[in-house]
Amino acid sequence: MTPSIKLASAALTLAALLGAAACSQPAEAPAEAEAAADAMPASTDVHPFSVGDLQLAALRDGTIVLPVDQSPWGDPAVVASILSEAGEEGDAVHLSVQPLLVRQGDRVVLIDTGAGGQMGTQNGLPGALSAAGVDPAEVTDILISHAHGDHIGGLANAEGALAFPNAVIRMSAPEWRAMQAGAEEQGLADLVTAITPQVQTFEPGAAIMPFLTAVSLDGHTPGHSGFSITSGDERLLYIGDALHSAVISVQRPELVNAWDSDSDTAIATRQGLLERGANEEQRYYGVHFPYPGLGRIEQRDGGFVWSPES
Repeated sequence: MTPSIKLASAALTLAALLGAAACSQPAEAPAEAEAAADAMPASTDVHPFSVGDLQLAALRDGTIVLPVDQSPWGDPAVVASILSEAGEEGDAVHLSVQPLLVRQGDRVVLIDTGAGGQMGTQNGLPGALSAAGVDPAEVTDILISHAHGDHIGGLANAEGALAFPNAVIRMSAPEWRAMQAGAEEQGLADLVTAITPQVQTFEPGAAIMPFLTAVSLDGHTPGHSGFSITSGDERLLYIGDALHSAVISVQRPELVNAWDSDSDTAIATRQGLLERGANEEQRYYGVHFPYPGLGRIEQRDGGFVWSPES
């Protein structure tokens, strides 16, 4: 399949999945809808916000800093030029890492777990959770967008024990199969052994909770998932690593990203997200976008830009 055909196909598939996520949510129980959680305290590392009756918070884990000659986008001169034209420092790419906390009733949901201090990050998630008033033992569900180190690094502590002992760990079935198959090669064998009793898989596009549906965002890894979070008429899409950089991925989605397992499909997914986000003014959560990662895509000068919430 040619890239152009893949692009059209992926955009149509993405539109169908997002549309289904928006309109096929199981109804929330009245008691749950009325019992919205108390607002979480704000701090330097906790950014509370809401989606309808749901209380959410961006949790700062750290920042990955990549010199342009180590970025996954190829030619360092091209990367530096894109960053400089956007008003960024041209010598390095900065990717924030901020897992997302969602509270509804007795559910305490964490989407991704940060890098656990890997990749030059600061392992800020434990402190951010504490500042948000959440004990790790209270987390009921962990949703994993994909099994890269900056998303699963916080699943276990330095001693190898589960960081969230009471949480069900949910990821797509194809992502879990890939994680198991590559465990030895990627140095994840101990982690896979530790989390296996807690893992429950879902099929791509499945409704996981009354307010949360998985969205297949193909191309980055075998089972890469976004998550559509809905309450009332409001919706937020957690985009995972479909878009890494708020500058490069958004303004130059056609650039090959060496971190993607299927480049043509990943490019098509990026383009579909950008077009749909701009056309429908959707609210996105970029786990690697500048903290706190909330905003929308806008069309400008024949392309796209990221417009963060103020």
